[in-house]
Amino acid sequence: MNAAERISRLRTLMAAKGIDAYVVPTADFHQSEYVGEHFKARKFISGFSGSYGTVVITRDDGGLWTDGRYFFQAENELKDSGIRLMKMFVKDTPSIPEFLSDCVPRGGTVAFDGRVLSMGEGKEYEAVLSPKQIRIHYLADLIGEIWEDRPALSDKPAFFLEEKYTGESTASKLVRVRKVMEEHGADSHIIASLDDVCWLLNIRGDDIDFFPLVLSYAIVKMDSVELYVDASKLDGRIQAELAGNQVTIHPYNAIYEDVKAMNASETVLIDPMKINYALYKNIPCKIVEAANPTILMKAMKNETELENIRKAHIKDGAAVTKFMHWIKTRYDKEPITELSAAAKITELRAAQEGYIRDSFEPLCAFADHAAMMHYSPSEETDAALTSGAFFLNDTGGGYYEGSTDITRTFVLGSVDDQMKRYFTAVVRAMMRLSRARFLHGCYGYNLDVLARGPIWDLDLDYQCGTGHGVGYLANVHEPPAGFRWYVAPDKNEHHQLEEGMVITDEPGIYEDGKFGIRIENEFVVRKGVQNKYGQFMYFETITFAPIDLDGIDPEEMSRDEREWLNHYHEQVYEKIGPHLTEDERKWLKEYTRPV
Repeated sequence: MNAAERISRLRTLMAAKGIDAYVVPTADFHQSEYVGEHFKARKFISGFSGSYGTVVITRDDGGLWTDGRYFFQAENELKDSGIRLMKMFVKDTPSIPEFLSDCVPRGGTVAFDGRVLSMGEGKEYEAVLSPKQIRIHYLADLIGEIWEDRPALSDKPAFFLEEKYTGESTASKLVRVRKVMEEHGADSHIIASLDDVCWLLNIRGDDIDFFPLVLSYAIVKMDSVELYVDASKLDGRIQAELAGNQVTIHPYNAIYEDVKAMNASETVLIDPMKINYALYKNIPCKIVEAANPTILMKAMKNETELENIRKAHIKDGAAVTKFMHWIKTRYDKEPITELSAAAKITELRAAQEGYIRDSFEPLCAFADHAAMMHYSPSEETDAALTSGAFFLNDTGGGYYEGSTDITRTFVLGSVDDQMKRYFTAVVRAMMRLSRARFLHGCYGYNLDVLARGPIWDLDLDYQCGTGHGVGYLANVHEPPAGFRWYVAPDKNEHHQLEEGMVITDEPGIYEDGKFGIRIENEFVVRKGVQNKYGQFMYFETITFAPIDLDGIDPEEMSRDEREWLNHYHEQVYEKIGPHLTEDERKWLKEYTRPV
């Protein structure tokens, strides 16, 4: 069936059940950004394959809400589906609750699977829809009823992450979490987000492609932990570690009934952005709403983690540099396509010691494909690399020492002056943010303009954030800090920049139907000088791979910008050169020359 046929079957089911509108978000039961195959309901019903978006199907209409990263891609993939693109954060685009309030009749019914909708979203629906007496049916998995060959839940094994990688034991982490619980007067704390559970218990797994996490929930109490997971995934080592920390294992879905049995006199701490609506509705006792304590704890990497992450970036930089050499010296001598390039960078990473898997799906985009910010090649769209264009590759590796995320745009052959000017502007934008000095207390939105400045000077912009937090062998997009020029509550970037946070810096220029340019490094937030003005902070760059000098116009750069780039390339040669062959090192010397 195509998307239109699947939507027709859904509407037939909706009519039979008296449902006026059905909501299908991009989520699993844990509000994960990326989900396993079993949970790709939104892709199933709409055909849209992007990582972010929500579909709403009514009796005679349909819309997909997604952000600027995916506008171009969504318009292509939604063709003939009958679903309209609803551009989020664009003037006059209604929110989903507003749309439902307008199109659902008074006394009508809105339905969804409450396990894949966040508590915060569900409560917003309640607030907006209740004035029209619109009912909410949150136990309706209609997609499951029409998806006949739906993939099963993952049963892949978990693994234990030793303290030489984590820098902190589960016992120590539990002490810190329980201290925050005490501050909130909570007897228990429900954790439904996978990266928070896995960080707390020092376990990882393979239940989501590219994200080494385990499908699980946890309830932390003052003297024990209840873990809800498929026990067959846990080997003897993990079970022993858990038992030593008073962790009791329960079946994965048993939490919904166990929560109902909580004592009414208890107080439970939950994060409204990190717990699903169905689970929230089952809680019978007093609720305290606050961010999961683990979110900030895991974002502020300890010194063991940071030292490991630096090692991971050297390995990754070597793989990316080898990849750049391979592309630049061979694209015009042998057939190379987007897919074969993606396979090559994965092969080069896999050769590095400690490699586990890529940290996200490789985004290898040639020429006009790169105008779609998160384009990922397929058999149907695979393009061959040729001269006279840009090749954008946004990729990352997952190692025992941490996760990486790097984007480089390569110049193939020669490009025109405008393309060089734009390329240089993106490099200048990336370095301007990376060079920032600022007082402690700043948020990402205070500094985002530093990156956008050189691009705004061209009367251009990019319709996404400038950077995001990066997890330690966990989510590659990690809250609670990031860079964007506006406050976006749904992105959970609500915290000021703190020492130890690892964040990306990835401005870009995207010209629809022509090309895309993005340059991305990661850095660590560090403390600098403290004086009468306060605590100054700075960013330590930890990504090392050459920036393609074939795209740089030095005349467009100031003296200090050229000095920064030259110093950066000196470091690249010093750190990465020893890991290359003689031919690769000779090539790298040329591509790290002073400008």
